[in-house]
Amino acid sequence: MSGERRRARRLGLALGAGVLWLSITPPAAAHAVLQRAEPRVDSTLKRAPEEIRLYFSERLEPAYSAVRVLNVQGMQVDRRDSRVDRANPALLRATLPALPPGAYTVRWRVLSIDADVTEGEFTFTVE
Repeated sequence: MSGERRRARRLGLALGAGVLWLSITPPAAAHAVLQRAEPRVDSTLKRAPEEIRLYFSERLEPAYSAVRVLNVQGMQVDRRDSRVDRANPALLRATLPALPPGAYTVRWRVLSIDADVTEGEFTFTVE
């Protein structure tokens, strides 16, 4: 077998092995996805919540994950104690003072342990 044919054969085997490896390896999660929120996204509440809880699909990096709650004027109204829960590293939480009736925006930005940043926001209303 000539040198050129051997190289082509090795390249074909290497490519085939790579395709096989990719087909049997489960895909890695791309980023932390918000799975559930308390209060619920776009909910209307009779009573103001005492805490915001955001549940994600992956563990979060505490030093780079935060949530803020803003009023309609864009002022931060949470107690500025946003933190990843020690017992559940996929839970981001922050406490709230007694909120008056009105609309509020929850903004979050998280870094998952696989080093992907995601962010988003949703609203809730207190009657």
